[in-house]
This record gives sequence, C-alpha cells and structure tokens, in this order.
Amino acid sequence: MTKTRNLVLGLVGLLMIAACSTTSKTSPSEPPASSAKPSSAKVVLLGDSIAVGESLALEAALKASGVGYQSLAAAGGGNVVGPFSAEGWKKLPAAITAARPTTVVYQITTYDWGTAAEQKAAYRKLLALVTAAGAKLVIVTMPPIKADDFYKPHLADLARTTAVAREVAAESAGKASVLDAAEVWGPAYQQQKDGKADRSTDGIHTCPQGAARFTNWLLGNLATATPGFTPAAADSWANTGWAADKHFKGC
Repeated sequence: MTKTRNLVLGLVGLLMIAACSTTSKTSPSEPPASSAKPSSAKVVLLGDSIAVGESLALEAALKASGVGYQSLAAAGGGNVVGPFSAEGWKKLPAAITAARPTTVVYQITTYDWGTAAEQKAAYRKLLALVTAAGAKLVIVTMPPIKADDFYKPHLADLARTTAVAREVAAESAGKASVLDAAEVWGPAYQQQKDGKADRSTDGIHTCPQGAARFTNWLLGNLATATPGFTPAAADSWANTGWAADKHFKGC
C-alpha cells in the first residue's frame, strides 16, 4: 500500500484532506462527474515536469469546476526558449490551435535559459501564438529550486525570467499577465510546509500537497480573470486519487 498523503490547502483556514491509499495495481479513482455548470472556458497548461505533476491536481479541479482542460506540459522540456525549445516549437503551434483554448497558462520552466533578448523573443512569440488562437496568456513564475550542478550555471538566466515576462505582459495591451507563484512557494525551496512534504526531496518537483496548494491558488486567480467561472470546492477534487500517481517521488 502506498503511504497516505495529507494535502494542506490554503482556503479559508487550512482544510486537511487525506489522499486515498492505493496499491500499485490499482489506478487512481476517476474524479466525480462535475456538478458545476459547464463553462465555455478551456485552460491549456504548458511547462516542464514540474507542471506535469501540478497538472494532475489541476485537471481534477477544473473538471470538477466544469471547465475544459488540456495539458501540453512535457517532462524534460516544455520550454519555449533554451535547450530543446526548437523541437518543441515544431509541434506547439498546431497543438495550441487544435486545443482551442480560452486561456493558456505557461509556467516558466527550469530550462528557460538564454539571454534577456532570447527570452523576450520567445515569450513574445508565445504571446503571438496564443493571441492568434483567440486566447489569453497567463505566465506563471517557476517554483524556487534547490539547484544541483546541472542547474547552477543557469541560475542567472532563470532569475531573469520573471522580469522579462513582466516586460512582455506590460506591452501586450492586456493580452498577457504574469502571476508570481512566490505566493505559493515562498522565496526559496522549502521541502516541507506545515509539517508535511510539499516539494520533492530532489529539490525540483512538487509533492501532492504542493500541487494541491498551487492548484487552489491558480484557480483563484483564473476565477478573477474569467467571467462566469467559479472554482469547485476543494473537497470535490483534492481527494479523488490523483495524489497516488507515480509521478510524485521523493515525498
């Protein structure tokens, strides 16, 4: 049996929800059918393997909220600038167009390496693509990481991404916005929060609790920007089986 995980969500007070225990042979349970009124909104998530983990909670929450959702996040990539981005750009335009989103969320990845000019050009290119698809772009800053030797040479590039993204959003005439995820994660990598695993011991990824807290925060921000969208209550999606996914390691 997998260990029971407790998810701590920042709601009005702290809502404690235990993720269901499953065996390795049992698939996580499907989220319950949404009782929310279906919305015309559709969210598409872009990002790296951090976003892949967050997507598990986000999909359950948006489904419960009656909102369409698709993840285009990719482990080992998902970036629009830096290594592997050229390959990603070969597929991204068609994928975004086919998804027909109303909102595209791009969580800045741990691979967004490059000069300020390269980063700005990439974020502008992403904005143009999203706008052409009839959607708005929401850029979310990346969680702080505990950098190993692989990331240390690129920390200056990663530290610059927030400012560059804000510059692109400022010139977008309201077509793009930037959300500072430091509201969720704090200014530095923190493996535990409220006495429970929030981030993986690998220093990069999230644990179920972190994914749930991030989702709750993101839904609140999306609701503010999306008329007619009311997020489902956390107890309708936080304990639906996704926390047992094998993606979560080091928790």
